[in-house]
Amino acid sequence: MEISRDVLIRPLITEKTTSLMQDNKYTFIVPLTANKVEIRQAVEQIFKVKVLAVNTIRVMGKNKRMGKTQGKRPDYKKAIVKLAPGERIEFFEGV
Repeated sequence: MEISRDVLIRPLITEKTTSLMQDNKYTFIVPLTANKVEIRQAVEQIFKVKVLAVNTIRVMGKNKRMGKTQGKRPDYKKAIVKLAPGERIEFFEGV
């Protein structure tokens, strides 16, 4: 089983995460069950970079209404990955 492709769902690109890229930090959406070790291994394996630190944040989904019907957005987990000095992920460049 190729573990790295299952751990990183997609990159998260917002104004805040774009400013974090100046500090060599990149943000990904990961499964709720993923831990820091799995995230580190996945990033190092896919992008061939050296990871210094991984921080994770669990984001609770918001309750939303559309008229009478009520729903909830799904919960998700963010991973902020700090790379070694001089390392870059080309996937994010030019965004």
